[in-house]
Amino acid sequence: MSAHPLHHLVDAQASVSGDGRPVGIIDIGSNSVRFVVFAGLTRAPVQLFNEKSACALGAGIQTSGLLNPDGRGCAVAAVGRYVRLARAMGVGRLDLLATAAVRDATDGPDFVAELTERFGVAVQVLSGQDEGRLAALGVLLGTPDAEGIVADLGGGSLELVEIDGGQVDPLGRLVSFPLGVLRLDDIAQGGEAAVDAAIRDNLARAPWAAERPVRTLYAVGGSWRALAKLCMAQENHPLQVLDKYTLSRGKALALTDLVARIGRRSMDKIPGISRRRIAALPHAARLLQTLLTEIAPERLVFSIHGMREGFYYTNLPEEIRDRDPIVDMCEAVAGDGHRFAQQPSVLMRFLDPLFSNETEKQLRQRFAACMLGDLYWDEHPDFRGQQAFFKTLRLPVVGFDHEDRAALSLMVLYRYQTYDEIHDAQGVLGLLSPEDRVRVQAVGCGLRLAHVISGGAPGILGRCRLILEPWRLVLRIPADDPAFDGAAFEKRLDRLARALGRDGAIERV
Repeated sequence: MSAHPLHHLVDAQASVSGDGRPVGIIDIGSNSVRFVVFAGLTRAPVQLFNEKSACALGAGIQTSGLLNPDGRGCAVAAVGRYVRLARAMGVGRLDLLATAAVRDATDGPDFVAELTERFGVAVQVLSGQDEGRLAALGVLLGTPDAEGIVADLGGGSLELVEIDGGQVDPLGRLVSFPLGVLRLDDIAQGGEAAVDAAIRDNLARAPWAAERPVRTLYAVGGSWRALAKLCMAQENHPLQVLDKYTLSRGKALALTDLVARIGRRSMDKIPGISRRRIAALPHAARLLQTLLTEIAPERLVFSIHGMREGFYYTNLPEEIRDRDPIVDMCEAVAGDGHRFAQQPSVLMRFLDPLFSNETEKQLRQRFAACMLGDLYWDEHPDFRGQQAFFKTLRLPVVGFDHEDRAALSLMVLYRYQTYDEIHDAQGVLGLLSPEDRVRVQAVGCGLRLAHVISGGAPGILGRCRLILEPWRLVLRIPADDPAFDGAAFEKRLDRLARALGRDGAIERV
C-alpha cells in the first residue's frame, strides 16, 4: 500500500450496486409517509426520488390509543400511490417500514392488514429498539467514525442510542420513549408543566446518557431538521446544508432557547419550513434543550441520515459496506464527466510533496478535489470557477461535514480561477482556519498547474515532479520531451509557489 491509501482506491473500487436496479423504502411514520428510491446499493447512496405525504397518522394517539382516522385514510392513499410508482419505476426491492404510531395503536394490526390486502405488500412494524438501532446505523452511514449519542425524534417516539467505535449500542445503551412531537402536542393540552414532567420522567429511564462525558449528540428527525434551519437563519450560517450542521453546546442552548420563545410570525418568515413543522418546533426545541442540559455533550450535530438510511445500510452487501464512501461519492458525482481518463492517483502523487504533514481529514479533502477538479471543464469560461464552487459546495453527498464542504468547494474554485471574489466564497472561507485557507488555495493552484502541464491527458503528469525546498518550489521536468515547454505553465507554478510562501523554479533534467 502507498503512503496514502486513498491513492489506489479509485482504480480498485468499482461502482458495484447489486443488480443495478433501484431500491425503494416506504416509511410509514407517525407524522408523515415518505417514499425514497435509491439508485441501487452503493456505499454513497444517491436518491432518485423522494416524496412525502403529511398524514399525521399518530395525532391523538396519546389519548385515544387509535390511529388518527383522517391520517389513516391519507396514509392508505399515499402507500397506494408509492407502491404503484415503485412498480412503474422498476424498483428491484421495496420495503415498507412502520414505526411508533402503527406499533402502539390498538388498530395498528388492522391497518397493516388493510395495506397488505389492498396493495399486495408486506409491512414490517419496527420496535422502538429497531428504530433506534437503524437511526444510529443511518448516522454511521454518513459519518463512519461517529461517536456519541444519537437522538432520533419522530412524531410518536424519541430514541436514544449510544454509538462508539463504529458500533451501535455496544453496552446495551438504547431506549425508546413515547416523546414524539405529536404525543407532546397531546400532552401539552395539560399545560407546559405537563410537557416538562413527561420529558423529565421519561429521560430518567436513561441515566447512562449522562454517566460519562459525551463528545457529540447527533440529532435525527424532521422536526430537528426544521429546528436546524431556524438556527442557521438566526446564526446567518454561510452554508445552507443541513447535514452535519454543528453547534457547540453553549451556542445550541442559546439558539434553541431563542427558537422556543420566538413568535409564530417570525418563524413563518423562515423559508423551507412547513406550517405543520413550525407548530411542532417549540416542543422539539424544549426537548432538545433538556437533552443538551442533561447529557451535556461538547457539540450538537444535525444528521439528515436516520432510520431509512440505516435500513438501506443493513441491506448493503458486506463488500460494498466496507468500501470508502468518499470514493463512491466522487465516482457517482463525476460519472463520465471528465474530459479524459480519470487520473486522481497521479494528481495525488504529484501534489504529495506539498502536503507531507496533512491529517487524514485533509487527505480526504484533497483526494476529493483530485477526483472532481476537472469535472466542470464544459462550463462557460467566464463563470467556470463560480459554477464549480456552487455546485461542489452543495453536492448531495455523504461523508463530508461543513468544513470539508468549504475546503473542497474552495479547492475547486482555485483550480479554475486565482481569486475568491464571490460573495458566498467569503462567507465559506470563515468556516476554515487561517492555515486551512492557505492549504486549500495551494491545493487548487496545484490542480490548476497539473492540468495546464498535462492538458488533462494521461501519461504526461507522471513524468515531472514537485520538490518543496525551504525557500523554493521546484518543478523538475524532462528536458527531452516537447510537451514540457516551461513557458506554458511558468505563471501557474509561480502562483502556486506564492501561495506556499516560496519562489518558483523550473529544473530540466
